Amino acid sequence: MLRKIRLTLAVLFFLAVTLLFLDFTGTVHAWLGWTARIQFLPALLALNLGIVLALVALTLVFGRIYCSVVCPLGVLQDVIAWFGKKRKKNRYSYSPAKAWLRYGVLALFVIALVAGVGSFVALLAPYSSYGRIAGNLFAPIYQWGNNFLAYMAERADSYAFYETEVWIKSIPTFVVALATLIVIGVLAWRNGRTYCNTVCPVGTVLGFVARWSWLKPVIDTEKCVNCKLCARNCKASCIDVANHSIDYSRCVSCMDCIEKCSTGAIGYRHVANVEKHPKAAAEVDANRRSFLTATAMVATTAVLNAQGKKVDGGLAVIEDKKAARRKTSIVPPGAWSARHFAQHCTACQLCVSVCPNGVLRPSADPLKLMQPEMSYERGYCRPECVKCSEVCPSGAIRPITVADKSSMQIGHAVWIRKNCVPLTDGVSCGNCARHCPTGAITMMPSVASDPNSLKIPAINVERCIGCGACEYSCPSRPFSAIYVEGIQMHREL
Repeated sequence: MLRKIRLTLAVLFFLAVTLLFLDFTGTVHAWLGWTARIQFLPALLALNLGIVLALVALTLVFGRIYCSVVCPLGVLQDVIAWFGKKRKKNRYSYSPAKAWLRYGVLALFVIALVAGVGSFVALLAPYSSYGRIAGNLFAPIYQWGNNFLAYMAERADSYAFYETEVWIKSIPTFVVALATLIVIGVLAWRNGRTYCNTVCPVGTVLGFVARWSWLKPVIDTEKCVNCKLCARNCKASCIDVANHSIDYSRCVSCMDCIEKCSTGAIGYRHVANVEKHPKAAAEVDANRRSFLTATAMVATTAVLNAQGKKVDGGLAVIEDKKAARRKTSIVPPGAWSARHFAQHCTACQLCVSVCPNGVLRPSADPLKLMQPEMSYERGYCRPECVKCSEVCPSGAIRPITVADKSSMQIGHAVWIRKNCVPLTDGVSCGNCARHCPTGAITMMPSVASDPNSLKIPAINVERCIGCGACEYSCPSRPFSAIYVEGIQMHREL
């Protein structure tokens, strides 16, 4: 019964989180957005102490139930392991904990968090890893299915569905997502929860807390007949039948062992004095406790300090635009500054998934790899849209209103004379001025002494909000004659 309840909740959480990344209509988050905000690392970075304490309390009562129910990457491993079980049953076995690897990875993770190496943090964060998999690998399949339904519906004179463009927003991020799925898939297929119990920093932290959980699987030595069915079905490889002990730092409370035990020797209950495996007990020494204490202090300090559309040109072939060569990348409104964004963003790609105009896409910069940045080849940042600020679970993009966004400067337009159509082709244009929502661009005669000469744009930097409408609407190819340069710190106009 306990296993069925756990599986039901896990499926519901998994589907809810997955839908957040698959949805291109922007409607699902209003109902299911809370499933992203209760993920451990995003809640920690967002300083949602209530959620963090609730998850810790949940672990102290039920064990690592977060890893088997709430975490989408953990549930994904269970799904893959389930298919692997179809090939070979009773295939797991007990293996001693690799404490040096677990705490070594945790130490590197904390150091990267403190140093602001966002790409390494994003690579190990479990929720973010699954977000990249869902957004880059699952979402295109979902969108192709939607486009097929739209095609069939159109043939039946129905417009219940509409087509959406499917494109790879970042090749490096796509490769990372594919590699992550392959690595985790192979590990889960062969050995179950190996990634959770040896690599995942969140699993290591919660595993340390789970040692003192109130409820846990306990072996009754009087009923145990040493059949080893529990150990051979434990995907966490944490049941040592020979010593009748369970490594609770690795146990994810999946309840598989309880269901497989034919003698009722394993129960999920509270025991005041649970016998520990000698080696596991030896690992909890003063040095490791000191290390964990120091790690927690450093992590806490780090957290507290961190606060295709195309221009229509008739029937002629239109060359695709290329991204402008910006000296400073543009971060979304609500990020406050490039530094704040880099310190809080876990590169989960949720904001990228919900951006209606395809403005947000993962960065290819090694120092900010996979973290979203803004680019305006396929659209511009509409002043009335605040989707990214609504969905960010880690506090990298703070919630803002439409009024806030309309008065917030995230960059400023820069004009490149040699690319401007009136000067290169001798024709009138003015697209940038016509599409500027703030009136920051006016057209001036290209020759000061001749008021009838072709007009070129003049930019009022103080009024520009950096929305990119000018860059997107500029007909110059492959580089726009006007582009938006990012700024390190956003300011109100």
